[in-house]
Amino acid sequence: MKTKAVRLYGKNDLRLDEFELPPIKEDEILAQVVSDSICMSSYKAAIQGKDHKRVPDDIDVNPVIIGHELCGVILEVGAKWRHRFKPGQKFSIQPALNYKGRLDAPGYSYRYIGGSATYIVIPNEVMEMDCLLDYSGDAFFYGSLAEPMSCIIGAFHASYHTKPGSYQHQMGIVDGGNMAILAGAGPMGMGAVDYAIHADRKPSLLVVTDIDRERLQRASEIITEEEAQRNGVTLVYINTAGMTDIEEYLLSLTGGKGYDDVFVFAPVKSLVEMGDRILGRDGCLNFFAGPTDTAFSAQVNFYNVHYASTHLVGTSGGNTDDMKEALQMIEEGRVNPASMITHIGGLDSVVDTTLNLPGIPGGKKLIYTNIQLELIPIADLKEKGKTDPMLAKLAEIVEENNGLWCAEAEKYLLANAKPIG
Repeated sequence: MKTKAVRLYGKNDLRLDEFELPPIKEDEILAQVVSDSICMSSYKAAIQGKDHKRVPDDIDVNPVIIGHELCGVILEVGAKWRHRFKPGQKFSIQPALNYKGRLDAPGYSYRYIGGSATYIVIPNEVMEMDCLLDYSGDAFFYGSLAEPMSCIIGAFHASYHTKPGSYQHQMGIVDGGNMAILAGAGPMGMGAVDYAIHADRKPSLLVVTDIDRERLQRASEIITEEEAQRNGVTLVYINTAGMTDIEEYLLSLTGGKGYDDVFVFAPVKSLVEMGDRILGRDGCLNFFAGPTDTAFSAQVNFYNVHYASTHLVGTSGGNTDDMKEALQMIEEGRVNPASMITHIGGLDSVVDTTLNLPGIPGGKKLIYTNIQLELIPIADLKEKGKTDPMLAKLAEIVEENNGLWCAEAEKYLLANAKPIG
């Protein structure tokens, strides 16, 4: 079977190719990819090429397919896996395989599997590691967003606290505690707010800061303070731009106690240091934002580390259990990660989008791999719809859904867009 896929050949060398997939072996699965959201990690792999820790050394002769936030449909199942999977079944993939201690992962390391493709061959190790996950949601894009949601869930699970008089760590956030998400009005921050409010373990106070007025306004419209209150959480959005005595104000919201859990969603030195200073006793700071500067550092108050048991963790991804939790919460309608998506596009837009990702504002760029479509901000659909009836209809659907991408929009797009060919 022929496939079209975006493949990595070297540093800054991505190409949209058409080539023949090999027949599947008895321990492999043939699948169609429907959606894939582009991650900053794909940009890092593209600019680093074989210097990236997950990318093979021989990509110049054996290029790999990029993209790891994929969702699609199983087409054919090898004999070994027919007891677990069947044609027509929708799936998502946990890309962090950890197979035999190797760093190999779909979207970085394989010739025939990755999200930026029409058809793929799923290798045996994905199933062996229980990383091919059943998905029964009503839209493919939700299955793609389960991977970034799992990273958020993993961060909440990785945070920890201590028990006085014991050396045992209690994993997870403080149930009913004080939480702050700094630089939290962006797409991943909103995913964290959504999860914090709707998970089984949640804070009683959730403070979300940012310096972008428009992002904060949009965030407060998507996840309202009233919605949080209905779930037992007091949610406060704060624009810290131009504020004086920010820390004093943030601490006042806790009655001077400080925060049990602080998540930092931007790799900014001053933000990390502020997060450290607002920690309460046994407070945990989770540095979620991934810096590109290998020398990135910030000052930490080690007096508080010693006497107040404050501590730091850093997370960059979730595990398979986190992914399963994300899929379940999405399927049950408990979280809606659609707020992460700010752009849509087709497979033909992947090369330029990936290589220029840091310079494209907004959040997740959602790709539908079987259509042709330039990368379009969802906010621009109405304007572009003045000359394109399909985009005009999409704008209408999205507007009726509080400005968010949705299952109805996906179904309309897939039914009316030009196929990739």
